[in-house]
Amino acid sequence: MKIRKLSDKIINQISAGEIIERPAIAIKELIENSLDAESKCIETVIAGGGKSFFQITDNGFGIVSEEMPMAVKRHCTSKILDDFSNIRTLGFRGEALPSIGSVSNLTLMSRPYHNDTGAQITVSGETISPVRPVAMNPGTIVEVRDLFFTIPARLNFLKSEQIETNLITDVIKRMAIAYPTVRFTFSTIKSNRCKIDFKSTNGDFSKRISQVIGEDFINNAVEINEKSNEIKLKGYTGIPTFNRGNTSQLYFFVNGRIIHDKFILSTIRMAYAETIPLGRYPVAVLLLEIEPRQIDVNVHPAKYDIRFRNPKIVRNLIIQSIQKAINKKVISTSSIISNKMIASFHQNNSEQIHPYKHEDSLHTNNQEKFFLQNKDIDIKYLVPKDNITYLLDNDPVEENDKSQYQLGIACAQIHQNYIISQTSDALVIVDQHAAHERIVFEKMRKDFYNENIPSQTLLIPEIIDLLEEECTLIIEHHENLRRLGITVERFGPNAIVVREIPAILSKNNILKLLRDIVDEIIDNNTTHNVTDKMEKILATIACYGSIRSGRKMQYTEMNQLLREMEKSTNSSQCNHGRPTFIKLQLSDIEKLFGR
Repeated sequence: MKIRKLSDKIINQISAGEIIERPAIAIKELIENSLDAESKCIETVIAGGGKSFFQITDNGFGIVSEEMPMAVKRHCTSKILDDFSNIRTLGFRGEALPSIGSVSNLTLMSRPYHNDTGAQITVSGETISPVRPVAMNPGTIVEVRDLFFTIPARLNFLKSEQIETNLITDVIKRMAIAYPTVRFTFSTIKSNRCKIDFKSTNGDFSKRISQVIGEDFINNAVEINEKSNEIKLKGYTGIPTFNRGNTSQLYFFVNGRIIHDKFILSTIRMAYAETIPLGRYPVAVLLLEIEPRQIDVNVHPAKYDIRFRNPKIVRNLIIQSIQKAINKKVISTSSIISNKMIASFHQNNSEQIHPYKHEDSLHTNNQEKFFLQNKDIDIKYLVPKDNITYLLDNDPVEENDKSQYQLGIACAQIHQNYIISQTSDALVIVDQHAAHERIVFEKMRKDFYNENIPSQTLLIPEIIDLLEEECTLIIEHHENLRRLGITVERFGPNAIVVREIPAILSKNNILKLLRDIVDEIIDNNTTHNVTDKMEKILATIACYGSIRSGRKMQYTEMNQLLREMEKSTNSSQCNHGRPTFIKLQLSDIEKLFGR
């Protein structure tokens, strides 16, 4: 076949198909235009999930009648002239209106504030009507009917009316978060009622977030306000125990633009890597402000992706800001856990609460063999004679003063697993193994980076038989293992000899420990970041070296653990991201008894 140029009609339909994937994208493009026009109120009305009808009404500065024909033609814009690297508006290509108009029946009405009447123009596929006057309030109205009627095959790839409506709702919510000074409303013709009405909060960011996401998030979040290399990051990020099963409540914006970017998503997940379990995701609202010349937003037709000129600087800022924020709340845990408990009582147990099934370790194998088996042994006998330990400091506890301690004073231990303590206004329940595991991990990690993890020399070196490839893998990492307190040497093709182990561990079944270390190295071999591998191994050792469930503790030990939790980083979550304690306010307990 001969090579020939496509018709303008086909070119426009291809371009529209790239930019306007579904109703939610079209509505997003039009709302961005309204925001660029400095609108303070944006109303969205839809029918049929946006497939049959949607209308955007704003009170922005409008378009003069003489420019209406240009507004619906491709590559005509008032937002950029010749400096494509310095884009400071949400829209910039002059694509939205002509792209939507080429695949629908579009009506554009607009009136600037200084005009007495507005102007109207319609676009139906390739047909553009003459401009005519219309009576209307100042601002702009875009009405779209029969989206994709010129390319009906595209309709087959859209979802149900409800799903498309939900996608539109999500777009409006995200826009509302980024622009708290603007009022956003959203309604459907079918329900004849307003689904969303986010009134202007006069710039009160936290209030707008409460409107959109809910007060639970604000109550379980930490504020971020950081700056580095002329890049600003602000917003709120949830504490680790306030997490979700998907990424639907990760809200990220760059210069006011909605971003769904794998780089950003992976960066946020890295910041929570040690505090949220696999398969769970944080809740966060973050706004990045950066010089436009440092980014490229023209990566994807929908403008959801972005490229940074210096991605490493951006990544470091995000990770450090999040970790700094959540570390400030040393003693904080999600109120959701206790709130659900309280609610279940009020519902007369109509909804059964499934108790937290504690897993002692990273693995399901029997790891009790790693430890001295005497469960009643006093904690001091686990401490090396030189007093270097990852267990508990011997700080004195003032039993008669609960108010000075955030986690209060220990009252009891139940089921040899949970510590009960009380503050002046609350009851605290602590998972002893999970709490101590985090303390051990944080101390070992600090000593790892200082190359100061204490080890103990085995009087009789342990010879361990392994597969040849396992031996090779262990020896390849022998220097990093030495920094972890484990000294190994090759002992023939299928064995290694262990001469030193971390002081916190007993010698029992060191074979299992090394096999688990091999597994950790293999599981994390997709990354070349040795530090990531070592931290996984640190977490494994910390789990093995912690106070066990089923271990009877003395009051002094329990209080020492509480004090260590108050001093330790990330002590509200264990290494797997589960909560280490829950706090029940006295006022909530009194409500349970109708007081």
